[in-house]
Amino acid sequence: MKQPRYPSLYQINTRVWLTALSHEHGRKATLDDIPDKALQQLKELGFDWLWFLSVWCTGELGKKISRENPGWRHDFENTLSDLHKEDIAGSGFAIAGYHVHPDLGGDGALKRLRTRLRKHGFKLMLDFVPNHMGPDHPWVIDHPAYFVSGTVNDLEKEPLNYTRVEDADDLILAYGRDPYFSGWPDTVQLDYSNPKTVEAMTEELLRISAQCDGVRCDMAMLILPEVFEKTWGRTAQSFWPEAIKKVREQNPAFCFMAEVYWDYEWTLQQQGFDYAYDKRLYDRLREGHAKPVREHFNAELVYQDKLARFLENHDEPRAAATFDQNDHKAAAVITFLSPGLRFFHQGQFTGRKKRISPHLVRAPHEPINMELQKFYESLLDVLKKSIFRNGKWSLLECVPAWEENNTWDSFIAFAWEGIDSNRVLVCVNYSPITSQCYVSLPFPEFAYKQWRFDDLMSEASYDREGNDLLRSGLYLDVQAWSYHVFEIKNLK
Repeated sequence: MKQPRYPSLYQINTRVWLTALSHEHGRKATLDDIPDKALQQLKELGFDWLWFLSVWCTGELGKKISRENPGWRHDFENTLSDLHKEDIAGSGFAIAGYHVHPDLGGDGALKRLRTRLRKHGFKLMLDFVPNHMGPDHPWVIDHPAYFVSGTVNDLEKEPLNYTRVEDADDLILAYGRDPYFSGWPDTVQLDYSNPKTVEAMTEELLRISAQCDGVRCDMAMLILPEVFEKTWGRTAQSFWPEAIKKVREQNPAFCFMAEVYWDYEWTLQQQGFDYAYDKRLYDRLREGHAKPVREHFNAELVYQDKLARFLENHDEPRAAATFDQNDHKAAAVITFLSPGLRFFHQGQFTGRKKRISPHLVRAPHEPINMELQKFYESLLDVLKKSIFRNGKWSLLECVPAWEENNTWDSFIAFAWEGIDSNRVLVCVNYSPITSQCYVSLPFPEFAYKQWRFDDLMSEASYDREGNDLLRSGLYLDVQAWSYHVFEIKNLK
């Protein structure tokens, strides 16, 4: 199936969904129990990709650590006021083996699910965690040299970064971590200075790539040689370019999405990633100022086309808890009507406010925010239009509506052009005050014609003279945190 230039992805918390299905069925549900009706509904919303989070095996030791960690438990109790031990199954990123967990139905159930997804027109994305493994992984005992080892002195000086392996005499390993925080105590750090580790992880990636159409790579920048050396003081082998090349030799269309921070987005794109998280746009939207958001869109389109744009995911707080409702809508229009991969998260459309830790397998009950649900229904309908999936995007200039009116700086505006010469204008007042501006429209063919601007997200409609538009631009007077998505038509 041919992919659009700008596809949409929906992230599913697999274990949470199956827990809900288990309660419905009165028995343990597996991937085989995911209803075709639900998949069809997701397809009708316009998604191209489904990312099933946390399908791989986790171990008993990882589960034990998750259940006994007091800091984590406090977070879990904030999510589930009626928390039970069974709700904590261990982090889906403390992987004990790249096989589908038996509780989820095993590899066979995943294979059958993938077949069903293809029938609905979906591509399947799964997790790949390159930086670390769970403490239960067989390599810990069978191949301890694959991991960063430590000494008794390391353990005494940095107890939050090293651990003694219970079933191995005198073996001390580092926890997986990034250079800015203490280690994750339910993981052990892979050693990319060891060529054997690089080879083994490449083989794991090749095997995973036969089970899905793409992988979301957790904290992908941590194993870049310069980052790895900063963290561990060891010269690392390069992993991504060669590993991606080998996967693409088997499957040229295989997709790589990087969770990435610290301005390494371009680096990973250059190393072969199809998409990299656009955390910078998300952070600027959270700050609530239009100018840095607008400046972010000045980047070359070759870079923006390969960004994954989101308002929430399993790591970030819920959008409905982060933004006020009007801010939320304005931020969503900017995020999802810009170029790149449109990345949505389960629960986002109904306004869920409780972030669910990847250690948990149950979600709390939350009421549906009907206003947000209606908004997202409209936005997703707009996103189905071919112009947003395969069109040409450009950032537009906004200028003062009159002298000494600085509210023009509150606007972000861009245009989409379709292959059939149709156009859509997106303009957002990303500020807490009513604002005015003129939007410059670089379309010389507007001359001597009448044009209608129909808002795809409301009932607003305006007729304008082409010559006036070219001379002055489109005048806007827009309330705080409001927006227009104008489909532009020639009146003949």
